[in-house]
Amino acid sequence: MVQAGLPALMFRTFVDLVEEVGDRYFGGEHQGNSLIVREPVGVVGAITPWNYPLHQIVLKVVPALLAGDTVVLKPSEVAPLSAYAFTEVLHEAGLPAGVFNLVSGTGPVVGEAIAAHPGVDMVSFTGSTRAGTRVSQVAAETVKRVALELGGKSPNVVLPDADLAQAVKRGVADVMRNTGQSCNALTRMLVHRDSYDEAVRLAAESAARYVPGDPEDESTRMGPLVSAAQLDRVREYVRVGVREGARLVVGGADPVEGRTRGYYVNPTVFADVDNGMRIAREEIFGPVLCLIPYDTEEEAVEIANDTVYGLNAAVWSADPDRALAVARRLRAGQVEVNGGALNPRAPFGGYKRSGNGREWGLHGLDEFCEVKAIQL
Repeated sequence: MVQAGLPALMFRTFVDLVEEVGDRYFGGEHQGNSLIVREPVGVVGAITPWNYPLHQIVLKVVPALLAGDTVVLKPSEVAPLSAYAFTEVLHEAGLPAGVFNLVSGTGPVVGEAIAAHPGVDMVSFTGSTRAGTRVSQVAAETVKRVALELGGKSPNVVLPDADLAQAVKRGVADVMRNTGQSCNALTRMLVHRDSYDEAVRLAAESAARYVPGDPEDESTRMGPLVSAAQLDRVREYVRVGVREGARLVVGGADPVEGRTRGYYVNPTVFADVDNGMRIAREEIFGPVLCLIPYDTEEEAVEIANDTVYGLNAAVWSADPDRALAVARRLRAGQVEVNGGALNPRAPFGGYKRSGNGREWGLHGLDEFCEVKAIQL
């Protein structure tokens, strides 16, 4: 549902927003003696990842086209088929030739060519922080605009008065979603020391229910990872966690029982994690949850913000005002309060090494526009 339903929702949301704002948005507005207008940025190079392939294509291509830009899309070579299907849809819809262009290839070759090309006015990239840094370096030669949506190591702060069972259950589900291959996954769960042992028990019970299985089986709650390379990466991080002294509560690096084919990994929960450990600082991109204890609310905020990333965060509390106060202190592009629902009109993006710029909603449309002031 997420891989197909979410892209459809975002597509419709962008169209609805443009219909609502209409001339007021693109035609300009008067401020003093100036007319402020938005214009297309020009040619947009869109480089998209493999974990939510169609969703990420929609987030870039649709607002760019609505803003009046032309687009060159390079989808991930690991998961290109949704891009081909999307291209066929645009062609059948009658989009003029040259307005949308699909180019296949690898990041170091095609991606860098797009970022470096003087005819490309903007690059919108979603992927790893390492690759995003390289895109920025290459694009800087032509001083083009760059929008980056990168990695994360997002904290989930469970305050002492929270509904612990609900917070842990929802937190584990978030980490296991898409087999942990989500940049905004809440992979660090921070729990007050008084409730910590109970939270560990609940997390272990919840994670154990995500038995990896055949994606075509409706009873399956977690499928395989995307590739052998990703499987090796996740298993190695689990081994690193054990070597670092974290307590392996459930899961591990051993092969999944009963699965001789496919890139399956065990859902894993670590307890007694120190925020200085690699498993607490580096993006694993797999179904691995780290539980970190804290003693005071101030310490929880410090641990949550002690990361090079700032993509997502969450706060749980029985007191909505208290939760909101903590949410305001977290250095992240979006914060969920007590499991707040997804809003397709709200901006999505990160602080620090999680990137720059915003996707989703009108903020996502703004990324693909230039702003001009006409003095009258």
